[in-house]
Amino acid sequence: MTTPTDYDNPGYARACALEPEMAENYLAHTMIGDPLADAAVEVLSAMKRSESAQLISAYMTVPDGNDPPDAPEEVHALFEDAFTPPDWLDPSALTAGIHMFHRNRKMVVAGMLAGVLVEGFSTNISESFFVTGRLRDQGVRRLQQNNRHMVEIFLPGGMLPHGDGWRLSFRIRLVHAQVRYLLKNSEDWDEDALGVPLSAAHCGYAITAFSARLLKHMRSLGAAFSVEEAASFMATWRYSGLLMGIPDSILFQGEQDALKLYEVGTMCEPEPGAASVVLANSLVNSAPLVVGINDSAEGQKLSQYVYKVSRALIGDTLANQLNYPKQSTFGVLPWFRVQAKYDRFTSRFLPKIARKSNVSNFTTLLSGSWFHDEGITYHLPDHVYAEKSSEW
Repeated sequence: MTTPTDYDNPGYARACALEPEMAENYLAHTMIGDPLADAAVEVLSAMKRSESAQLISAYMTVPDGNDPPDAPEEVHALFEDAFTPPDWLDPSALTAGIHMFHRNRKMVVAGMLAGVLVEGFSTNISESFFVTGRLRDQGVRRLQQNNRHMVEIFLPGGMLPHGDGWRLSFRIRLVHAQVRYLLKNSEDWDEDALGVPLSAAHCGYAITAFSARLLKHMRSLGAAFSVEEAASFMATWRYSGLLMGIPDSILFQGEQDALKLYEVGTMCEPEPGAASVVLANSLVNSAPLVVGINDSAEGQKLSQYVYKVSRALIGDTLANQLNYPKQSTFGVLPWFRVQAKYDRFTSRFLPKIARKSNVSNFTTLLSGSWFHDEGITYHLPDHVYAEKSSEW
C-alpha cells in the first residue's frame, strides 16, 4: 500500500496498536477518491460550464428513470448510484432526529461551529481548503452553504429523492469531485505527502464529526434527547454521507462505530500545521459575518465568545496548538447547560415564551445559511483558486 508521507507518524503507530484494522483501512482510504463521481466530472469538464450545469439540473429535477437524452454513460452511472437507496434506509426513522435537531438548535449551531468544524480543520482536511482559498476568499459564503445543507437535511421530507437536503448532499459529492479534479491537475497539491485530495478517508472522518462528535458536543452543552432520537440523527447523517459519495468501506454503522472511527482517524492525522491554524482562526472570526453582524465591536465580542466556547469543547491542548487566545473557560459549559434547562422549562410550562424563542432561534439559524434566489444551482467551481473561480 502506498502511504502518504504525512501519515508516517507516531500517531498512526498508536492507532495501529489500538485498532489495527481500522487504522490500516483509514490510511488506505487516503489514496481513494470517489471513482464514479471522478469519472463523471472528467466527462463534464469537457463540456461548457452552462451545459454541464443544465445536464446535472435535468437529472436532479425530474423523476428518476427519465434520463436526459444523450447523457454520457459516466454521468448516468453516477446518478443511477444516487437514486438507488441503501437497504438499511428507513425514511420514517429519520423523523425523530428532525424533531431533536430543531428542539436543540442552539446546541447544534454552537457544537458545529465551535467544536466540530474547528476539530476538522485541525487535520489535513484543512489542506484542500488552504490551497484553494475556499475559506480565505469566500469563507462566509462557503460556511453559509454548509449551514444550509445541515438545515435542509433536517427538514421534513428533506432527504426524500429530489428533496433539498437530498439534492444538496449530492451536490456536495459533485463539488468534491470537481475540486479533487482541479487539485489533482494543479502543481500545488502534493499527493505523495497528503494522499488524494478530498479523500474517502477525510470524507468518512468528516461525517463522523458531523454526526457522533456533534452529539457529544451537544450533550456537553446541555442538549437532551433519547436513544431513538440520537440513532435517527445518526441515520440522517449516514444517508447524507452516502449521497456525498462516501463508500461503505469507511462509512460508519452507528454512533459508537463513528466515535471509534473519529478517534482512530484523529490519531492517524498529523498534528495541526500552519493551514490548520489559519483556517481554524478564520472560521471563528467569520462567525459574526455568517450570522449577519457587521458592527466591528459587536463582531469582535461574538468572536471572543466563540473562542471561549470552542476552547471549552475542544480542550486546552488542541486550542493551544491552534494558537487560540488564552482564556479561562470556567463556567462556560455549565452556563450553557443551565440555559438548556431553562429552555426546556419554558417549552413545558411557558409555551408562549418558548414559541417566541423558537422563532428567533430558527431565524438566526436561517440567517447563517446561503439561499440563492433562483434555488439550488449546479454550477461547479472552474478554477482551483476560489478567487479565480466563477461563482458556484
